[in-house]
Amino acid sequence: MTNLNIVLYEPEIPSNTGNIGRTCVATGTRLHLIEPLGFQLSEKALKRAGMDYWQDLDVTTYINYDDFLERNPGAVMYMATTKGQKVYTDVRYEEDCYILFGRESAGIPERILAYNRERCVRIPMMGETRSLNLANSVSIVLYEALRQNGFSQMQLTGQLTKYQEYIR
Repeated sequence: MTNLNIVLYEPEIPSNTGNIGRTCVATGTRLHLIEPLGFQLSEKALKRAGMDYWQDLDVTTYINYDDFLERNPGAVMYMATTKGQKVYTDVRYEEDCYILFGRESAGIPERILAYNRERCVRIPMMGETRSLNLANSVSIVLYEALRQNGFSQMQLTGQLTKYQEYIR
């Protein structure tokens, strides 16, 4: 069974994290949040943001990046960054790897990227586009990792049956 992990480094926008959380619930992916966060995770704040699925999410928070590293020793980590030399489809995602995404306003700090250059991946974009929306970027890379691992924890049978009935 695949146990993929999405890691958000100091996420700033609650709706992005909410969308990513929903994607993680739908795919059985664990979510890791490295503080400080640009929002609160209180029950009241989650309810106000319409995150009624949050209780189903496997989520862990960390006080900082060092705390994350200490609590996940030996983690195989990929870093999604516009500075990556490899395209996200050019690597093989292990079934229990961690995929790190940076802040919406600044990405992953250079001090972290410097130690992980060989595991930096990027999503190709046209022209002078600075970056894609964080939630969209997570979805793109996560679904590639899931595809490579055969969508092992996801139920495809019912969906295929409905589609097959539709095209008849």
